[in-house]
Formats: sequence, C-alpha cells, structure tokens
Amino acid sequence: MKVNPMSLIQKQRMAGWIFLAPATLLIVIMSFIPMIQAFLLSLQTGKGNQLSFAGLYNYGRLFKDAIFVKSLMNSFIYLIVQVPIMLLLALFLASMLNNRDLKFKGLYRTAIFLPCATSLVSYAIIFRSLFAVDGFINVILIKLGILQTGYNFLANPTSARVVIILALLWRWTGYNMVFYLAGLQNIEYSVYEAAKIDGATPFETFWKITVPLLKPTILLTAIMSTTGTLQLFDESVNLTNGGPANATITMSHYIYNLSFKYVPNFGLAAAMSYIILILVASLSFIQMKAGDRRD
Repeated sequence: MKVNPMSLIQKQRMAGWIFLAPATLLIVIMSFIPMIQAFLLSLQTGKGNQLSFAGLYNYGRLFKDAIFVKSLMNSFIYLIVQVPIMLLLALFLASMLNNRDLKFKGLYRTAIFLPCATSLVSYAIIFRSLFAVDGFINVILIKLGILQTGYNFLANPTSARVVIILALLWRWTGYNMVFYLAGLQNIEYSVYEAAKIDGATPFETFWKITVPLLKPTILLTAIMSTTGTLQLFDESVNLTNGGPANATITMSHYIYNLSFKYVPNFGLAAAMSYIILILVASLSFIQMKAGDRRD
C-alpha cells in the first residue's frame, strides 16, 4: 500500500502543533495578556482603583520623580560596575577549573557554584549580618587594626552600594562560570596544547584562544546579566531596604513600593515596568549587534 508523503508530513506538522498548543496557551495567558493589561494600565492615572485615562502622562511624570531617577541611576551603577567584574571573574575561574591537571576540580566547581543554589532572601540577610556594625567584617577589621570602632556600612550610600555589588558577585559568579565551563568543554584541548608548544603565555592563550572561542557564550551571559541587574529586587529589599534615604533603591523595588507599600499607584508602577522592558530590550539589541560580527 502506497503512503501519500504529503499527508504524512501534514500529520507530523499537526502532531507538532498539538504538542506546542498547551505551552503556547499558557504563555499567552500568563505572559502576553498581562503585558497588554499592564500597558493599558500604564495609560491610566489615579490612586487605588480610582483610575482614569491619561495617555502618556505617567511616562512623562516618571522622569520628574526624584526617587525614580535615583533608582534608575542605581540600577545602572550596579550594571556598569558589577556585571563586567562578575563576567571576567567567572571567565577566569572557568579557565582555571578547565585545567585537566587540576586536582579536586569537582569540589572547587561545586564550592563556587553553591552560592547560586542558596535562597535570595537568606543570602541577603546573611550579608546584612556580616556587614552590620557588630558583624563579622567589622570584627575582623578592628582586630587587624584597620578600624577603631565598627563602621556602619549600610548607613553610607557608597558603602551600601558596594555591599550590594559584593553580594551579587558572590551569588552570581558561579552561575556564569558554569556556562563558560560548558563552552570550554566544546573547545578541543589540543588547541591549548598547540599554543603551549608554540610558546604562548597563559594570558595570550586566554585572550587569543579562550575569549574568541567563547564569544557566543560571553554574549549570552552578558545579556542575561544585564536583564537580571536591571530587574534587581531582592538585594535592595532584603539587604538595605533601599536605604539609606533611597540611596540604593532599584527600579523593581520602587515599583513594589508604588504598588504595595505606599498608596497604590498602579498606573505609575506599570509605566515604570515598561521603562524597564524598553531598557532591557534596547541594551540586549545593542549587545547582540555589537557581539555578532559574522561576515
């Protein structure tokens, strides 16, 4: 009996759509519909449920809001300072742990990745305790003679931002390192051996072999890190509570305050969430264009 190849192809396509349908439906219901509702909400103004259409008023109002400008500035400080340090550190650690001659590689990899598996709230509280006036860091600094009395790291805007950056580095460096390790597994080890025979220094091997061959993975981690940093929430809430005087507040934290802490202003909060979306999309597009140098 002869089988019609077209009907077989059609059946295969139909089966594919059937398998995709549940996930597609869930994405539409849980993601796209709320996004449309949030955009419509951003065009309304008022407190609580007393809303009226206001067009783009909320978007213009945001940039006159001193707290929003501060939160935007803080988010970019974390992005510009923390993300490059984290990715370089992750790349350096991955290169070290990819060495075939290194003993206890599994132990080191697990130890560096382990912070990523900890609860966001738990690790923020731990860092808050470490950098408290009577915390472990101050105790060590006093014993070393660097400080005479405990320093309140979380009460100073600059040092509070530094604490948040250190916390982010501690938690997310291992996460990015795993991506680089996975990418390094796909690079033939003979390439490194050939470079070593040719007299290449470790730095030259790293810069001229590892970095170019890991370029797609570096681009991926840069986009993910940018997206995550612009949506930073847990550290600002649990570590510094946005303080002192909103000096460390992030955009997502301010959205939360506008929606649930202050008198609810859902229209302004929705407009701010779309500002974050525009920033994430724009920076991701720029990174992809800058990183994609295919001829």
